[in-house]
Amino acid sequence: MSKNLPNMLESTIAKLREMVDANSIVGEPISTADGVTIIPISNVSVGFAGGGTDFVPKNANGQENPFGGGVGGGVKVTPIAFLVIKDGIVRVLPVAVPANTAADRLVEMIPDTLDKVVSFIDTHTKKNEE
Repeated sequence: MSKNLPNMLESTIAKLREMVDANSIVGEPISTADGVTIIPISNVSVGFAGGGTDFVPKNANGQENPFGGGVGGGVKVTPIAFLVIKDGIVRVLPVAVPANTAADRLVEMIPDTLDKVVSFIDTHTKKNEE
């Protein structure tokens, strides 16, 4: 086991490294015809695990170093924002994450509700002035 498991782990890490590079986090710039450049920004999560054992089965038949083991890994890339560049001005455009709870949905509704209330008050005030 002393030789097999480290080799398996090294191979898995090398493959994960191939899948995830700097371009996975800060994507390739996308240019539009009207001079806007958009750069995607992502969150990358990587995980892997491995294990193994040396065992001597009942029917070893003279095998040396019987080994059983396995290694696995995964990568998750989640877009979180876009950098939007136009006329030298850079803006961050976050990707909205859907609300999971009722409280989160209420908090998300506050700006729209306030806009509607302000619009209603403005309309009502203008009618009273006329």
